[in-house]
Amino acid sequence: MAILAIGGTGQIGSHVVEELARRGAEVRAFGSEPSPRGAPAGVEEVIGDIFDIELMRRLLREASTVFVLNPAVADELARVLLTLSLIDEARIQRVVYLSMMGVDRFTDASRAAAKLAAEQTIRKLGLPTTILRPNAVFQNDVPLKDAITRHHRYTTPLGSVGVTVVDLVDVAEVAALELLRRERSAAPLPTEVIEVVGPEAHTGQSIVRLWSDVLGENVTYEGDDLDAVEQRMRGVMPAAGAYDLKLVFRGILREGVLGAPGAAERLVAMLGRPLRTYRSFARTMAGASS
Repeated sequence: MAILAIGGTGQIGSHVVEELARRGAEVRAFGSEPSPRGAPAGVEEVIGDIFDIELMRRLLREASTVFVLNPAVADELARVLLTLSLIDEARIQRVVYLSMMGVDRFTDASRAAAKLAAEQTIRKLGLPTTILRPNAVFQNDVPLKDAITRHHRYTTPLGSVGVTVVDLVDVAEVAALELLRRERSAAPLPTEVIEVVGPEAHTGQSIVRLWSDVLGENVTYEGDDLDAVEQRMRGVMPAAGAYDLKLVFRGILREGVLGAPGAAERLVAMLGRPLRTYRSFARTMAGASS
């Protein structure tokens, strides 16, 4: 029996698969497209459609533990409800589901509403699951490299309340550790929620101060203009997706996304090391652009 990583060929999922493989786990990665990073040695990639019921049933029959990551697409809710029902049908009792922070507050955005419905379905079905709620990842800023490092403009909407942004690698490692913990447990473990946060909260102003220091240039913050953000996102996703993301950002500007007290310390204890900092990420990205 193997760990099945649904969504295991995408940005976060491929890192989860790599972490599992590095720890000697038997893992199969399922996705709609091959991983651009390539599958690690010994990992089988299965490319297919999650709506292919018989394929999913076969994969789940051969799995003992499942990682579930659904893309933020228009039919995300249909995808995740189908997936969870098939997991329940297969009587799998070891699951890790990737949700998001703010899932219970930003419900005017469909991506948050879909994930909240998934969490509610997990509880209704009684699936023993680790629900991971990651904050926004540092790597979301990679497409802005030229704007930041060359034009000295920062346009990610972080607002003034604060967001405990986190490194994608930390998210992936926490997911892998939880999958292994459940896989290796003699009996199914209780459902629990883990917030996956970074070591510090950032606002729009604190981020541009950090970037100004890293680059030695004055970087300006332009992220509160959500109409401009929506127009920019239309260049990389459908218009409806860009608008939905704008709704998430509206909630971030209004309320922030801060981890509960002790959330970061819990992750440090799990990982056995400090959490990665945005400054370290910024230095790496600035070096790559020089």
